[in-house]
Amino acid sequence: MSRTSHVPAGRRYSAGQDAGQSAGQSAGQSAGQDDWRAVVQLVSPTEERNPRTADIDLLPTGDVVRLILDEDAGVASVVRGERFRITRAVELAVDAIHAGGRVHYAGAGTSGRLGMLDAVELLPTYGVGEEWLDAHLAGGTSAMVRSIEGAEDDVEAGRRDLDDVGPRDVVVGLAASGRTPYVRGALDLARERDARTVLVSANPSAPLAAGVDVAILLDTGPEVITGSTRMKAASAQKIVLNTFSTSVMVRLGKTYSNLMVDVRATNAKLRARLVRLLTQATGLDADACAGVLAEAGGEVQVALVMLLAGVDVVDARTALGDGRGVRAAVERLGGVPPR
Repeated sequence: MSRTSHVPAGRRYSAGQDAGQSAGQSAGQSAGQDDWRAVVQLVSPTEERNPRTADIDLLPTGDVVRLILDEDAGVASVVRGERFRITRAVELAVDAIHAGGRVHYAGAGTSGRLGMLDAVELLPTYGVGEEWLDAHLAGGTSAMVRSIEGAEDDVEAGRRDLDDVGPRDVVVGLAASGRTPYVRGALDLARERDARTVLVSANPSAPLAAGVDVAILLDTGPEVITGSTRMKAASAQKIVLNTFSTSVMVRLGKTYSNLMVDVRATNAKLRARLVRLLTQATGLDADACAGVLAEAGGEVQVALVMLLAGVDVVDARTALGDGRGVRAAVERLGGVPPR
């Protein structure tokens, strides 16, 4: 399968960079060697001043709130414009996991924190951990709660953190600016290991877009507060990640209809949700569903197959053994799952 980059004609790069230089700069370049002039002259809408908010510090609170919400209103449509590239990224991830590979997020600052958040939420909601999707944040997990000086400028750290990446994997670089050295190191290593690569950026002129398989470039425009990419840029990235990871889970059989069937019952609320899920999927009463769920050892997929196909726990587990999900298991047992 040929690899394609989403780099529109006429794309501009940071001062002194062209597409080849962006992808091929030495991975050993450190923060101290990085030319600050390239950062100052970075071409990115998020670094421009927003003329609609120039007087924001003179306005009453209600108008400040209105301006921020007005700017946020267009974020979803920007993401929708990238839906075909998001689709391609999902397909790469599904293929990778089917082949025994993993998906890796790599990012710094707000972008990296969003990746960490997306990854950790997959465990309680879909029963998926690092065996399928792992997140790497510049500066490590402590950078979730405090800024780590210089972490995003460390190319070598991006390479080290993803050192276990292999050819069956997908690396998703998260960089609002589209130039983050940590992310560059991660993507460079991924290409060297023949892994597939994706970039999610709020910069349509992202230097890192050169050489990736899929570039999801979100032109959210100037921020309400110049350069504050935790705002519109982050909202757009969050929508992309929600869409990406949820779509991957759906395609990998982690849902039945629009119900989560690998929820881990770690508290009373989630245990109640499991019983409610079974009643919603089958139309049976809560007591019957709770009894079968107990027989299944709390495994929702097993309980659901037992209820829909009328089989015991052993047959249900066997039918689910190929990992294709509840529908396929019920069909294999001769049942017809309701739509």
